Amino acid sequence: MTSAASSSTSTTTVELSPSYTIPLVLIFAAPLVLLLQPLVGLAFSLTVSLVIALFGLFLFFQALTIRLQFTATALDIYRSEEMIRRFPYRDWQNWRIFWTPVPILFYFKEVKSIHFLPVLFDPKMLETCLEQRCPRN
Repeated sequence: MTSAASSSTSTTTVELSPSYTIPLVLIFAAPLVLLLQPLVGLAFSLTVSLVIALFGLFLFFQALTIRLQFTATALDIYRSEEMIRRFPYRDWQNWRIFWTPVPILFYFKEVKSIHFLPVLFDPKMLETCLEQRCPRN
């Protein structure tokens, strides 16, 4: 296993570095929802703020524990040291990273299913690995 920075060929395994951008933005933005309180009511603002903060904490935990590894034949997803899922490139039909200025969502379609993942890893390296291993048609 090599680091994302040291790999340049599609035959080596690349593990993407985590990115905490989305979770931290959600966690720090949650209190700002309370500014809407005069417009929508305190109970609603507190509830929405709490939900946003909890979702941010959940994504932060995921960024700490989930790792994507691009191998020569598949995208492997690990939780800590345990591989939890393998997605062979031969089954991929399409992929896309949504909202290019600030990548927030990674989508890919396989023969039998579609998948959406929040971008909790280095978005530039993600795109580089995708272009190398599973170029768009």
